[in-house]
Amino acid sequence: MRNIKRATAVVAAVMFSSAFAVGCGTAGTDNQSITRGNGTASAKKEVVLKVAASPTPHAEILNDIKPVLAKEGIDLQVVVYDDYIQPNRALAAGQVDANYFQHKPYLEDYNQKNHTDLVPTVAVHFEPLGLYPGKSKSLSNIPNGATIAVPNDTTNEARALLLLQNAGILKLKNPNSIDETTADIVSNPHNVKIEELDAAAIPRTVHDVDYAVINGNYAIDAGYTTKDALDVEKADSLAAKTYANYIVIRPDEKNDWRIKDLDKAITSPQVKKFIEQKYQGSVVPVF
Repeated sequence: MRNIKRATAVVAAVMFSSAFAVGCGTAGTDNQSITRGNGTASAKKEVVLKVAASPTPHAEILNDIKPVLAKEGIDLQVVVYDDYIQPNRALAAGQVDANYFQHKPYLEDYNQKNHTDLVPTVAVHFEPLGLYPGKSKSLSNIPNGATIAVPNDTTNEARALLLLQNAGILKLKNPNSIDETTADIVSNPHNVKIEELDAAAIPRTVHDVDYAVINGNYAIDAGYTTKDALDVEKADSLAAKTYANYIVIRPDEKNDWRIKDLDKAITSPQVKKFIEQKYQGSVVPVF
């Protein structure tokens, strides 16, 4: 009888212990689940978005929106290039997710020549091309045979020729075309010599030529502002309407949420204010 009572007590104890263990186990699982959830939220890893850009102003504008994108879970990594070729190569090869340095005519020319299909998304800003003094300091007394450095890429050279035409230095066959070349110069009263150079190199050659047409971003890098220029592209010019700088991506990224967040952030009132205050007219927002 004593043995039976002892056995009954053991069974009851085992059942109670099991029930207690099950109860604790359930509570423990709930707590662990909550902990995992909170831990996952607090340790959330940002998704990387790599964007190739020219140093100025593109990389600077992108860096201004890094905190904005970070709040959306995007780690914006700006990859800086000093030329106009590598950013498109890197994008086409999938080394970056987007780039920001070029206007549509340049992109279209690049796609045609390189058999790529990169596409623009949003227009961000326009950089007025400027005609800067070199050995000659004024347009009122242009030396006969003066040398003028211009960018050697197709689209920016046409743009430079339009600026020289607007400055009264020469005349083009079609004064309203963005496709003109030096072969289309129909009047050159000062017999100026056009020196076609890599756009990035022109600021370094200013003192070797009479005048230099410099892209806005390279002018800023060299310490110039539009106040230093003898003439600049106007905000209502054909160039301004044509040469806005875009975010550019691969076609398969059109529905990528990261790109949509990038486009929204870079065309925000914050960026507009940043551009206007920092560049004082050397860079003009177009949104």
